[in-house]
Amino acid sequence: MKKWRFSVFFTIGLALLFIGSPLLAQNYTVSLKDGAVDWSNGVIEAVGTGFPIRDPINMAQARAAAKGAAVEAARKNLWDIMLGIRVDSSTLIRDLIARSEDLGKAIHGFWQQANVICVSYRSDGSVEATVSIKLTASFADLVLPPSIKAIHPIKQPGPPSQEKEEAYTGLVLDCRGIKLSPAMALVVLDEDGNEVYGSSYVSREYATQHGMVGYSKDPTAAQRDGRVGTTPITIKGIRAAGTGLSDVVISNADAARIKRAASNLSFLQKSMVMIVLD
Repeated sequence: MKKWRFSVFFTIGLALLFIGSPLLAQNYTVSLKDGAVDWSNGVIEAVGTGFPIRDPINMAQARAAAKGAAVEAARKNLWDIMLGIRVDSSTLIRDLIARSEDLGKAIHGFWQQANVICVSYRSDGSVEATVSIKLTASFADLVLPPSIKAIHPIKQPGPPSQEKEEAYTGLVLDCRGIKLSPAMALVVLDEDGNEVYGSSYVSREYATQHGMVGYSKDPTAAQRDGRVGTTPITIKGIRAAGTGLSDVVISNADAARIKRAASNLSFLQKSMVMIVLD
């Protein structure tokens, strides 16, 4: 009876722990057949399964062979997921590889460096392996559009105005209800098609190290994220731009609010932007 009670309480406790986990509630993760893309943390994970060889010499050989097959399968699945990663509204990783043989070789090199983060041995002798790779840092520098360049710190004063300048520490763009796909690079436009945020505003240093934007499912969590500082401005996206894949349109009035204070250009330069998606 005591053992049964402990099992029940332990199960309930685990359930409450995971239900209340803020990471599970706010991370924007796209789950796929053989893995997932965690856009909040810029990580791709893939899983693969390996089986023991027939008539092994011993258990050690059987496990080693199954593990090797599992890692190989996981890496293959990771490659397939990588090919479908959206770089921007019109480009996938597979498109970059098709355009440039040298770039394709470099991307392949990063894929080969994927980390094995978990190996699970099953009772039937099979093994499941999980591998991962980050979409930031050197990989981002490799695939992000060359139009995203290094920008020196912005120091110029804002234009004279009778209106009060609204200075913020970051931008939260609420795009719930808009059909958008996450991407490594995106553009925010006003209603007249003028760029409010994109390659002209963000510095490559920050775009590669931290990602051009952060993604979340929860607007409150996004507003509290350290990425956007203590006093971010929250703006509602009004529609998808162009093909409706990754770029978004905001109102002219909201675009003006962002541009009203020259200091706001600094947080754009540092990619202090969060996108909230369904």
